[in-house]
Amino acid sequence: MSAEVVRVEPVALMPTQAGCAVFLGDGEKVTVFYVDPSIGAAINIALANEEVVRPLTHDLFNSTLQALGGRMMRALIVRVEDEVYYARLFIEAQNEIMERKIVEMDARPSDCIALAVRCGAPVYFLKEVWDGLEDMQPLLEKMKLEGGL
Repeated sequence: MSAEVVRVEPVALMPTQAGCAVFLGDGEKVTVFYVDPSIGAAINIALANEEVVRPLTHDLFNSTLQALGGRMMRALIVRVEDEVYYARLFIEAQNEIMERKIVEMDARPSDCIALAVRCGAPVYFLKEVWDGLEDMQPLLEKMKLEGGL
């Protein structure tokens, strides 16, 4: 990767009235964004290594990638505008029909995280984006103390 990036991981998920709060951190700082309840549940199921009776959408996508000789390489959160996060998903594919190919596509960060936790792929922020975000560690600690997490 040529741009400076910061690797993050999910550090907490919390249900909210409108969906789910996803806390991402790099070990020093934490940010939060909000996702649909179904995406929050999909991330939580994967993080908890829970078995599901039928494949969820992200499981199906991951299985399809693998069947076609592909894998998720990484996700990169590239900007935040009006509290909306934007990401790029990087997929590598190679099979008997085609040579190695890397595909970059627009994706929701929530989908990227749900997929990344299933296949062990890293999630990054562009450093300039990460540096511009407020540290939400105090909010996370407050929620933990109040029993919200």
